[in-house]
Amino acid sequence: MQFLLTLHFHSKKLCDIPTDMRIAQIQKTSLIDYPAKISAIIFTQGCNLACPYCHNPELVDPKRFTPPLPEGEVIAFLKKRIGQIDAVVVTGGEPTIHGDLVEFLGTIKALGYLIKLDTNGTDPDMLRNVIRKGVADYIAMDIKTLPEKYGVVTRTPVYAGAIESSIEAIMESPVAYEFRTTLSRSLLTPADVIGIGHRIRTARLYVLQQFSPSKHVDGAFLYETGFTREELSEVKQVLDRLVQCCTLR
Repeated sequence: MQFLLTLHFHSKKLCDIPTDMRIAQIQKTSLIDYPAKISAIIFTQGCNLACPYCHNPELVDPKRFTPPLPEGEVIAFLKKRIGQIDAVVVTGGEPTIHGDLVEFLGTIKALGYLIKLDTNGTDPDMLRNVIRKGVADYIAMDIKTLPEKYGVVTRTPVYAGAIESSIEAIMESPVAYEFRTTLSRSLLTPADVIGIGHRIRTARLYVLQQFSPSKHVDGAFLYETGFTREELSEVKQVLDRLVQCCTLR
């Protein structure tokens, strides 16, 4: 049975965040965030989920927000970097909560950059618009858990149909993509991850991200652990038969 819960903002998390782009910060150079390309990373502010293991609490918790960077300043920076970097990664937070995301990506695309979009997949309509407008060259979607467990992992009621629709939109599109799952022992079991693999059967790339303690939305997750080597090996053996490529990160 499909898990049907209406997605809404967690507590007061985003109620006061406008729909225009809120950019928290820019990382000038990355060698690992866009496959085989040198990129800059734009971090958007605000998220509609409250995953306890999120390692960007300053982008999720409104109490920790800093004044956003002017969009014009960000575009001016990217113009200066033409010829020095190949791509721009737009991540968060959650970029798809911002109503003018497509226009923002289009402005960057017009500068000649490849664009990678990171998303939690809660807004399939926005994703389909991004794909239709051709403003992303690579999409990375986090799949948190099995549909019936989303509310537990994200600490936010989530309409599972939206996640399903986003998966379908990405897999049916011509855009390069990856799905990824963070392996938090208290929130996921190996069976859960294999279940995700069955849902995204034939996907081009499924990335398993081992949990790494750092700063988190929930400080208790400083003491969280990931899967054991044996568990990772067993899960990957199954996933290798379900998806085109499964990798550990």
